[in-house]
Amino acid sequence: MNGLDWQHIRNWFVELAGSDNAWILQVFFIILVVVITNFVARLFLARLHRKLQNTRNDWDDALVLALKRPLPMLVWIIGLTFAADVIKVERKAAIFDFADPLRDIGIIAMLAWFLVRFVEEGQRILVRRHERGETRMDRATIVAMGKLLRLTVIITAVLVGLQTLGVSVAGVMAFGGIGGIAIGFAAKDLLANFFGGLMIYLDRPFIEGDWIRSPDKDIEGTVEHIGWRLTRIRRFNKRPLYVPNSVFMSIAVENPSRMLNRRIYETIGIRYDDLGKMDDITREVKAMLRAHPEIDQDQTMIVNFNAFNESSVDFFIYTFTRTTEWVRFHEIKQDILLRVAEIIERHGAEIAFPTRTVYLERPLPDSPDAGPVPAGEGADG
Repeated sequence: MNGLDWQHIRNWFVELAGSDNAWILQVFFIILVVVITNFVARLFLARLHRKLQNTRNDWDDALVLALKRPLPMLVWIIGLTFAADVIKVERKAAIFDFADPLRDIGIIAMLAWFLVRFVEEGQRILVRRHERGETRMDRATIVAMGKLLRLTVIITAVLVGLQTLGVSVAGVMAFGGIGGIAIGFAAKDLLANFFGGLMIYLDRPFIEGDWIRSPDKDIEGTVEHIGWRLTRIRRFNKRPLYVPNSVFMSIAVENPSRMLNRRIYETIGIRYDDLGKMDDITREVKAMLRAHPEIDQDQTMIVNFNAFNESSVDFFIYTFTRTTEWVRFHEIKQDILLRVAEIIERHGAEIAFPTRTVYLERPLPDSPDAGPVPAGEGADG
C-alpha cells in the first residue's frame, strides 16, 4: 500500500476510535489480516497438494511442498513490517526504521528458501526415478547437482541482499578476491578436499554403494557417503573409515563393483604316475566348462598342462563366471572344483600331495638283497 492508502485507513480508524490511539486498531487490523491470510494460504496449499497427488506429474507436488513453509512465513514478514511502519509513523519511533530493509531482506530470504526447498524436492524426485530405473543419471550426480544448485541460490541471495542494503557488491567481490588468497593459504587442505570431492562427483570413479579398494593405501570397503570434505567407507569388519577427498586425487582406486565377470584361476596337480592321463583330463575339464551354464563362454577360457612341480604335474584352469555376486561366485567355484575332482578320479588318477622318494646307492643291512657286512660295519656302526 502507498502512503495515501495508509492515510485513508488511519483517518477511518481515527473516526472509529475517536482519539489519537487509533494506531492500535490499525496494528490490530493488520495482524488480524495476516492471521487470516496465513490460515487461508495454509488451507489452500494443503488442499492443492492433496489434489495434485493424484496427477502423474511429480514436479507440481514439489512446487507445492517447497511453498508450504516459506509462503506463510512471507505473509508474517510482510504483515509485521507493515505494522512496524504504522507504529514508526504514529509514534515517531526511530527504532522501527528497520522495517523497510527487513521487509526487503525477508522477501529475498523467503524466495531463496523456496528455491532451496524446490531443489531438494527435485533431487528426491530424480533419486526415486533413478531407483526405479527411469533415468540414466546416477545417484552421485543427482546429489552433486543438488548441492551445487543450492549453493548457487544461497550465494546469489546473499549478494542480492547485500546490494539491497546498499553494500557495493563490486567491493565485496574485490575484497573476496584478495581475502580468498589469504584464506586459500590458510585452508589449503580444506580446499583440496573440496576439489577432491568435486572431482569424485565429476569423474565418478565410484558412487555410494560401490565396493572400492586401493593398492596404494589400506582402503577397502563399501562407500556409504561422499561429502564435500570426507568420504565415509564401511570396512568389511563393519568399522567406518573416513578418508579426506584429497587422498583420492593422488592414489589409484580399484572399483570391483563395476567388474563384468569374476575370474576362476586355479592350479591343480596330479601325480607323476598319472602324467599319461593329463591330456584326457584337461580335455574333459575344458568340455565340462564349455557346458557349464554359469561360465561366460564369451570370455577367455584356458585349461592346460602348466608345470612340472616338485611332487606333482600341474594344470591350470582360467575362466570367468557370469555372476559378479560374491556368495554366488563361490558356490559356482565349489561346484566346478568338485567336478574337476570327479573327472580326475574317473580317469584313475589322483590329486597329488607333497611327497618325497629317497633312492639309496645300496640296500639297507636288513634287506634280503644285502650282502655280508664288512667287519667294523653294522647297524650300530
